[in-house]
Amino acid sequence: MAKPAQDTSVHEKLGLASAEALTLHLPLRYEDETRLTRLRDARPGLPVLVEGIVTQAEVVFRPRRQLLANLTETGSDAPFHLRMLNFYPSQQASLKPGVRLRLFGEVRPGFFGDEMVHPRWRVVGANAPLPDRLTPIYPTVAGLSQNRIQKAVAATLANADLSDTLPESLRVRLALPAFDEAVTRLHAPTPEDSLTALESREHPAWRRIKFDELLTQQLSLRLHTRERNRQIAPVLASDSGLADRFAARLPFPLTSAQRRVLQEIRADLGKSHPMHRLLQGDVGSGKTCVAALAALSAVGSGHQAAVMAPTEILAEQLYLKFREWLEPLGIRVVWLAAALKGKVKKEAMAEISSGQAAVAVGTHALFQDEVAFQSLALAIVDEQHRFGVEQRLALRGKGVDGNILPHLLMMSATPIPRSLAMSYFADLDVSVIDELPPGRTPVATRTVGNAKRDQVIARLKDYCLDGAQAYWVCPLIEESEKIDLKAAMDAHAELVAALPGLRIGLAHGRMKSSEKGAVMTAFKAGELDILVATTVIEVGVDVPNASLMVIEHAERMGLAQLHQLRGRVGRGSRESTCLLLYYDPLSDTARQRLHIIREHTDGFVIAREDLRLRGPGEFLGARQSGLPMLRFADLETDQDLLEQARNAADHLLRHDPEAVRRHLQRWLPRGSDYLHA
Repeated sequence: MAKPAQDTSVHEKLGLASAEALTLHLPLRYEDETRLTRLRDARPGLPVLVEGIVTQAEVVFRPRRQLLANLTETGSDAPFHLRMLNFYPSQQASLKPGVRLRLFGEVRPGFFGDEMVHPRWRVVGANAPLPDRLTPIYPTVAGLSQNRIQKAVAATLANADLSDTLPESLRVRLALPAFDEAVTRLHAPTPEDSLTALESREHPAWRRIKFDELLTQQLSLRLHTRERNRQIAPVLASDSGLADRFAARLPFPLTSAQRRVLQEIRADLGKSHPMHRLLQGDVGSGKTCVAALAALSAVGSGHQAAVMAPTEILAEQLYLKFREWLEPLGIRVVWLAAALKGKVKKEAMAEISSGQAAVAVGTHALFQDEVAFQSLALAIVDEQHRFGVEQRLALRGKGVDGNILPHLLMMSATPIPRSLAMSYFADLDVSVIDELPPGRTPVATRTVGNAKRDQVIARLKDYCLDGAQAYWVCPLIEESEKIDLKAAMDAHAELVAALPGLRIGLAHGRMKSSEKGAVMTAFKAGELDILVATTVIEVGVDVPNASLMVIEHAERMGLAQLHQLRGRVGRGSRESTCLLLYYDPLSDTARQRLHIIREHTDGFVIAREDLRLRGPGEFLGARQSGLPMLRFADLETDQDLLEQARNAADHLLRHDPEAVRRHLQRWLPRGSDYLHA
């Protein structure tokens, strides 16, 4: 391929892998400079291209220093002005009387007549030709002008290899334009192209680009799965009867959904390549119980299991639950977190490395360099979206030896909408617990303005005097001058003063683990009536007698977090209520969130609405998770293209590996952008 003769620094400034990548640096929008509007016909509020002769230009102070140029045109004496609030001496020097200017911008009424403030302008000759294409406006960075990007892109397009990577039969069947046609059209559309279709990305050229991007993602994820299937993992074919003994001790039978996903997990564990499965289920659906049964397959086969959670309080809750369930079966469970120090930490690490501890539960401390497992066969990661790729890989890297990887079970109580699962988790097998255990009571959700705070506190008192327990959740630990949120410490002091007859505890992330654990234990034992807490109690806390939750500043929290918090109540036989205490004024988005959480209890419905409001990047926490975001395709509006890309990926991998190679070479010049663990 010939090397493009363009400014090679442009792609570097834009963070692109190569100059050729400029072909896919596509415009954000377009401006129509293909037709001139007379100065007298320019209407305020609309971007237009106008032309005029400079009659006067001067620096004025009205009230600040600015450059003002007066323009006129043949046959009109209506005043028109160019106003520059920031300008260079070279710009001032070029604005001489008699110079012809062409300006593109939005007209607005000024004190001395119509004007353009900081339009794009240039000096032109008489009868200078107009462009025959719409002007592309590209994403840019500081110090990089549109003109420079436009020239670099044009030079790249003139020399780049734009041959098609799709087989002609596939392209025709899907009614997609050729790649060179699509790219050229998007960089330089004609005036006949619909601006609306271009900017809404519904134009056929955009559909081709979005299809190619989705196909890249699907191909990469499937290649990742293929590579994983070539790796070796321990075969965990027997639990040595531990599962039956475990089930016999449970005070409840497994739901049919739990039995179904457990069968799927066991089938994977019995294979010689690593399981890579996502277990998702709504709050309280019993994922932890399934995870414990999966761990028994590792232990019963003579290996170890590790359970990792993102926060210490969640990890500790998991540790207590696993210990309660497994130690009566003779299985040693140890706890490892950053808070452990000295002799206690050394003893825990020694038990893990010797194999004496069959199950290790902890935080990110589990994958630190100094932690060694004797025979790790299964890694269980809870709330997996909160961990980065490197962290998950580090835990998997502690397998039996360098050539044998552990199986990986990831869990999430944030249901993944189907479009996301098809796209970002296409290399995962997904199991869904779509049934809640019997006995879970529906939680009534109410929104309450802070003006009724006293009534909420009175209701709280009645609840607790009737024998129930309650949570009062705040977003911050202590008052912040920058963010006016009610703090947990202040709320605790307020409730202690208002409810002198009740026992009120406080838990937050800055407390020592021992202090926090003591408070949580006391609340669970019924020794506290009210637990005031930050969102540390979002997941993992199970107190059946807690039937009321008050969430302060609910308008500041996301849907997933509100749903998780609400899941802490409704775990017993009492009717349960969640009060969302909000502060005015509410933004439109906050109002929508509160309406959604009030009207819906199904986590999958809430997740779909959350995706609609936030988009995939925010929904998945993409920055910390390492998941690649789509630049062009939209999972909500382009589901038909996603389905087509999935089918095409399967077909090309089976029948046209050369097309796969060419396609990935174009879209993934760095090789592994879409691959993740």
